[in-house]
Amino acid sequence: MGVTRWTGREVAMLREALRMNGKDFAATVGVSSRQVENWEGRSATIRPKPANQAALDTLLSTAPLDAQWRFAQLLTEQAALGHDERIEELLRRDPRAVRHPRDRKAMILVEEGIYLSGSKGISVWVDAYRIDVHPTTNLDYERFVHATGHRAPQHWPGERCPSAMRDHPVVWVTWDDAEAYARWAGKELPSVTQWEKAARGPKGRPYPWGEEPTAAKCNTAESGIGGTTSVTRYQSGVSPYGVFDLCGNTWEWCSTPGTDGPDRYQLKGSAFSSPFERAAPALENAANATMWDNDTGFRCVAVF
Repeated sequence: MGVTRWTGREVAMLREALRMNGKDFAATVGVSSRQVENWEGRSATIRPKPANQAALDTLLSTAPLDAQWRFAQLLTEQAALGHDERIEELLRRDPRAVRHPRDRKAMILVEEGIYLSGSKGISVWVDAYRIDVHPTTNLDYERFVHATGHRAPQHWPGERCPSAMRDHPVVWVTWDDAEAYARWAGKELPSVTQWEKAARGPKGRPYPWGEEPTAAKCNTAESGIGGTTSVTRYQSGVSPYGVFDLCGNTWEWCSTPGTDGPDRYQLKGSAFSSPFERAAPALENAANATMWDNDTGFRCVAVF
């Protein structure tokens, strides 16, 4: 592993991966603590001198394997955050959009007010909240697993998410797994009313994109894909608030208990494994809290 040219941002990542304070890190590299602060404070706009670059290369190459792995993970996460131009554009143009301070996922504000709920269009008041623009991905969940020691999903080889599926929704998670992630991130699982309002908008449109039942706007059984897809794939299927994948791809756990027995919770959204007719956001579904499958994931909400 190596870095072609170190920037201040990468210096900060290396120090974090090594779990060193500024003073000890500076001494190891052979510079002053003030110099390290200068590098990290100016992030990508500053590059250390060639001699310092060489010292940083040596420090990385001789670091313990677990520290090298942590550094690689930080680089991957930074790339995921820094190169998703659609998310960066959303954050630039929409004052309702922010990054959550803990898990760094983009969230959008759903304003307080009434929306038309369920198949009968009943008026329901919902307080303001923010909801994840995308479902929780494998990469998001991997950060949680390695930060907490929580059980990894069964389809991950070696307890690491497959590199080709980093931007797919995490699956094989129980309700308790989803709730544990939400607590770690300082968030909550959405209630069914929060989830449905984010999907249908205040006027209760039948589908996130509008009135027409268009299966091509989401990943359901009709797509023939037979598995999850990137959470950014279905651009034309977003909700009135700009939220993705509220129809298809994966069922999503909610915090609302089911009405058909104890220890059951409601699910929303349908999945790649289900027919499009089950994808309407007004429809109800529930499962036992211990259920896990290859078509079930989640997203979170927060108030801040």
